[in-house]
Amino acid sequence: MKRRKNGDDRGRPPAPASLRRAVADGQQGVGLVEVLVAVAILGATLVVFLAAVSTGSIGVATSEERVTAENLARSQLEYTKDQPYSAAPASYATVTPPAGYAVSADATAIPEGDSSVQMITVTVTRDGDTLLAIEDFKVDR
Repeated sequence: MKRRKNGDDRGRPPAPASLRRAVADGQQGVGLVEVLVAVAILGATLVVFLAAVSTGSIGVATSEERVTAENLARSQLEYTKDQPYSAAPASYATVTPPAGYAVSADATAIPEGDSSVQMITVTVTRDGDTLLAIEDFKVDR
């Protein structure tokens, strides 16, 4: 059989010079196993990256919720201290909370204590779950 000048005897075009050189030097192309390993490594890296982003997002949301609850509780406590004294047990008026949050301010008498001092408990909830409860004292002045 005679080879054609511009290809092999099956009519295929000639291979590029770089490919002919690589095959001549004993090198071979990338095999299926190498490609599968590379894809598996890239896939695992992508999964780890997405898990980290998801965890970070959840952490930021939780932190934001806690900061909002703490600021709301402190604001309510100051607002309660500015209101006129009501004999315990009593509930004081509350600040307007952001959407989804609720706040309460309840006064209780201190057992065997001075009747002009009461304990104020401020509770912050979100969607029915208690996020934060803080206590302080209010004095009748």
